[in-house]
Amino acid sequence: MKNLSLLKTVCVVFVFCAATAIASPAQVLTTLHSFAGSDGANPTARLVQASDGNLYGTTIEGGANNYGAVYKTTPGGTLTTLYSFAGSDGDNPWAGLVQAIDGNFYGTTAEGGTNNCVPYYGCGTVFKITSSGTLTTLHSFAGSDGANPYAGLVQASDGNFYGTTENGGANNCAPYYGCGTVFKITSSGALTTLHSFARSDGAYPGAGLVQASDGNFYGTTYVGGTNNYGTVFKITPTGTLTTLHSFNGTDGGFVSAGLTAASDGNFYGTTENGGANNYGTVFKITPQGTLTTLHSFDGSDGANPADGLLQASDGNFYGATSYGGASNDCYGGCGTVFKITSSGTLTTLHSFAGSDGANPPARLVQASDGNLYGTTYVGGADGRGTVFRLVTVRACAICPSIE
Repeated sequence: MKNLSLLKTVCVVFVFCAATAIASPAQVLTTLHSFAGSDGANPTARLVQASDGNLYGTTIEGGANNYGAVYKTTPGGTLTTLYSFAGSDGDNPWAGLVQAIDGNFYGTTAEGGTNNCVPYYGCGTVFKITSSGTLTTLHSFAGSDGANPYAGLVQASDGNFYGTTENGGANNCAPYYGCGTVFKITSSGALTTLHSFARSDGAYPGAGLVQASDGNFYGTTYVGGTNNYGTVFKITPTGTLTTLHSFNGTDGGFVSAGLTAASDGNFYGTTENGGANNYGTVFKITPQGTLTTLHSFDGSDGANPADGLLQASDGNFYGATSYGGASNDCYGGCGTVFKITSSGTLTTLHSFAGSDGANPPARLVQASDGNLYGTTYVGGADGRGTVFRLVTVRACAICPSIE
């Protein structure tokens, strides 16, 4: 009886442990790969899990020619460099890839290509690459049709790809630099400039677009708008643009991240600066443009989120801040991974320390195994950035039978 009672007690404690683990999940971060330069360096882009189960991404430097690379990695961390850029075919791929319905990947390079917009710097490209690493340059920007696409593409319901360029277009905001554009491009490379920003309606869109259920695209600009702190905009597939919100600094400012279309019908995003402490914010905005600041970072819980949010299968949002956090091993902090609810309750899940990566610049992805995957710009074993996995739920084993 004593042994049975003890087993029952152990079982009860074990079940309590399991319930506690699920209610308050542990976070375990694993560095899957540290870039060494020859295989790529300094990833700034989010990963995409492809239909083959592997994760694909880009680095802005490194590779065989130090112009950046495209790579794939297994969820366990076995990395293969698929392609090294050479400059004429693109340079500095800041953005991630999108796997299209044809099975290939499409992306952009911020510089390189066949046309120079300023001395020694190409205007950027749009490219297609197969899963085995065969790359085709679809378009080299020339300035008038846009320049320097720092953001990735979205494949829309019409089968075409839509994106932004941070510079170029019909209107100049500074010498040599246009205010940026929104464009459409077919899978064969036929490009149409849909809108050229003019600063009053936004300028320097460094983030990509999201297509909402209404068929329109929603995005952000880094600066411009009424107060020159950046904007949120809506644009139709034919190019009619509406400014939904102009940031004013107190509600956020300098938006380098795109939006997430959430299950509640609203959009969620981050600002790199502004807010109550000028370390950036998390916000919610309705399709009509009503904005709510959900959280202002204070440095200790993160600072300066450079990319947007992931809505995970649990309904919460996950993101990263490039700076801040608990570690003092990096100037300004090494950055964090955080969770935030739709009502604004934020939990810091991990503070980077340099050895495990530093300054995560990109949005996270939730893979089919339920874990979160991301990249850091620097840090790791060689200081050139990492790929990491964050396990947010650790389930206890089933309680043993007492019979």
